[in-house]
Amino acid sequence: MNNKTFIFGHKRPDSDSIMSAIGLSYLKNQLGEDTEPRALGSVNKETAYALDYFKLDTPEYLNDVKLQLKDVNYHKEFLIKENDSIYDGYQYMLKEGLTGLPVAKEDGEFTGLITIKDLSRVIINENIEDLYTSYDNIMHVLKGEELVRANDEIVGKLIVAAYRSTTFIKNIDLDNNTVLIVGDRHSIIEHAVNKKVKLLIISGDSEIKEEHLEIARKNNVNVIRTPYDSYHIAKLVGLTNYIKTMIRSYNPTKFEDTEFVSTVIEVNNKLKHTNYPIVDKNNKCLGLLRITDLNEKNPKKAILVDHNEKLQSAEGLDEALILEIFDHHNLGSITTSNPINFRNMAVGSTCTIVYTLFKEKKVKIPKKIAGALLSGILSDTLILKSPTATKVDEEAVLELAKIAGVDYKEYGMNMLKAGTSVEGMTKEEVLYNDFKLYTVNDKKFGIGQFFTMNFDEMKKEMDEYVSVLDEIASANEYNLVALYVTDIIENGSYVLYNSKGQEAMELAYDNREVSEGMFIEGCMSRKKNVVPIIMQVFEN
Repeated sequence: MNNKTFIFGHKRPDSDSIMSAIGLSYLKNQLGEDTEPRALGSVNKETAYALDYFKLDTPEYLNDVKLQLKDVNYHKEFLIKENDSIYDGYQYMLKEGLTGLPVAKEDGEFTGLITIKDLSRVIINENIEDLYTSYDNIMHVLKGEELVRANDEIVGKLIVAAYRSTTFIKNIDLDNNTVLIVGDRHSIIEHAVNKKVKLLIISGDSEIKEEHLEIARKNNVNVIRTPYDSYHIAKLVGLTNYIKTMIRSYNPTKFEDTEFVSTVIEVNNKLKHTNYPIVDKNNKCLGLLRITDLNEKNPKKAILVDHNEKLQSAEGLDEALILEIFDHHNLGSITTSNPINFRNMAVGSTCTIVYTLFKEKKVKIPKKIAGALLSGILSDTLILKSPTATKVDEEAVLELAKIAGVDYKEYGMNMLKAGTSVEGMTKEEVLYNDFKLYTVNDKKFGIGQFFTMNFDEMKKEMDEYVSVLDEIASANEYNLVALYVTDIIENGSYVLYNSKGQEAMELAYDNREVSEGMFIEGCMSRKKNVVPIIMQVFEN
């Protein structure tokens, strides 16, 4: 079972969410925990520049934190190999209290499912005459003694020597396909080994003459002696058959261990089966799921950074175990089943909070991690020019820049420039470069922010941008979708929004005339200058 904790920021990740996940994961691991930074989306150009500059690995993509079967305590490695005996399968199911058992080849490939009903029919109802098994299976089930072994596999028809010897020898045809159960009846034994039967099963630990064993060896006749009497041998020998001979369901409903628990429940609500085989992507059998096993779960463990809004977070968050949240935004919609550590600070960047944690825990910050945290702070505070920037951010930047060995103003400007070009980007990619969703009173609105040094490039295609915003708002039933294009040189933002969002935008800006591409002086921070006024509109 994977006990690793995933640390991740919001969907459409920006530099702060990626770098705070990287920095916090390093800190946690230094403190003896097992964590891994992850990303809920592709990194933008700005973040890619910072990762490359400080030679940091890009966090792996995390699709969701939904419960999967591998997070459930199903019966792992509960299976039987296809050449094991029916008897062994029955004993296994009795011992483990199972009503079903997956069957696999020697290499583990899943071949079918047997149930306790199938076994019951074999044990109680069926009169087994055909034997298809191994010498070892017969020895094991009948507690036998090996006298002559000519074959490892035994295939034949069962006959019990129940008649008088003369009658038996005269009337019963024996051949290489015969499996004969017999006691200390030497004339029948002699007749059988001369007829080259497939197997002699000697009952009651009876004596067999050495001369008959010699003939058996010469004629490749298998001989096994058992303490059981003929009646019990006849009842048990059928159970020595390979368990694969009784598979009734070669293609039962099965699940890969990566399947979501919610999907399994949905399927089971229709089928109402008790057991389901579990396999991997290569059809290797991993074990058996009993529906009652779904009650014992080991949910994925998560630490959230730079967000506490459900819409901004990973799919399936309700099924995960949230351990901690580190954020610098307003309180959102995420709830937890248990009390957690929630560190929320009024600073310009989550990376500043992580920097503070390093100080509190007295853990040395290496150069790479200092570079990561510095990048996140410079990005979110626009090189400390944003109104969200605090003295704590400034102190962090000065120390981190020293550790990272860079001039923070020069590095910060180069990093922001790397993320400001729209060359090669679609309109959707510009919007989603740094995009966050919010919910207020069942209404949803999305705010994208893009930094540029030259809005004129985008202004030429303003109608196309608005058309894309209209499509996205309609397709996702968003009440408002706005893109704030922030110019750090002009110290303000140009705003674009979906057509049906006109009224909301006018209300947000005190009913003054609002138009596409309008410049809002001093609007640098989505968190401080944008989200609060739009939230107020939807709250009222």
